Amino acid sequence: MIADVKDLMHDYLRKAREAMVWKLDGLGEYDIRRPLTPTGTNLLGLVKHLSIVEAWYFGQTFDRPFTEELSWWDDDAEPNVDMWVTADETREDVVGLYRRVWAHADATIEALPLEAPGVVPWWRKPDTTLHSILVHVIAETNRHAGHADILREQVDGAAGMRADNSNLPEQDAEWWAAYRARVEEAARAAAV
Repeated sequence: MIADVKDLMHDYLRKAREAMVWKLDGLGEYDIRRPLTPTGTNLLGLVKHLSIVEAWYFGQTFDRPFTEELSWWDDDAEPNVDMWVTADETREDVVGLYRRVWAHADATIEALPLEAPGVVPWWRKPDTTLHSILVHVIAETNRHAGHADILREQVDGAAGMRADNSNLPEQDAEWWAAYRARVEEAARAAAV
């Protein structure tokens, strides 16, 4: 039963990862990098951020460090440097890194039992387990996948989990415009 739980959790993580990468498909360099919120949140930056999240949590936490140097986690790194992508960093660099981190994380997940101990020094209670880290990283990845959903919809209207699954009611543009107008009308009515 425990192995089934681990497999299920791992599958949820894999699906969330793929959704994150899919959010970049079909967009130009500007649209995947441009800040779409006041705090600068952008699609490719979210992928970069999740690379460091998985590299740390499935690497350092279990004394299985990711072999590539990621300067973003250095103590003297610029604040928020993992949340945006410089002009010199390519989409292929960032997505390639994310996929290499997946392979490293997957090896950790496959090698260790759910009760395997780990340590996250900056947590209030630093002692943890693979089970807790899997829950944490699934939550973190899905949180950012939600951000990516909204950002992508702002850019070109694309929504959903995959190209073949919008996870929304199948309606035409006219229906969506009318629906949005109803939501706007209800918001305005509630505000008076």
